[in-house]
Amino acid sequence: MSDPLQSKPTLYVIQSQKDKRTYVGSTDNFKKRLKQHNSGRVISTKHRVPFKILFTEELETLKEARKRELYYKSGAGRRKLKEFFENNSAQSTQKIN
Repeated sequence: MSDPLQSKPTLYVIQSQKDKRTYVGSTDNFKKRLKQHNSGRVISTKHRVPFKILFTEELETLKEARKRELYYKSGAGRRKLKEFFENNSAQSTQKIN
């Protein structure tokens, strides 16, 4: 995986350092989006700052990233993420199958 802070369609999983809960999202500018999360400018995460990056995956299109985000926000996707993080280190560059 290349540098996750580049401006490419990216699926990401971040973890709140405050409550240890995770957030799954997608964006076409990860560096900018992470700054928004950590500065409290994202309504759904503003009370949970700061965040650390757990996982990023670059995709070809934003449509693909959004589709993958929706999957990881589903019950099956959440289980897959939980299994992945239990079997790998906290910061991973491996692809989730």
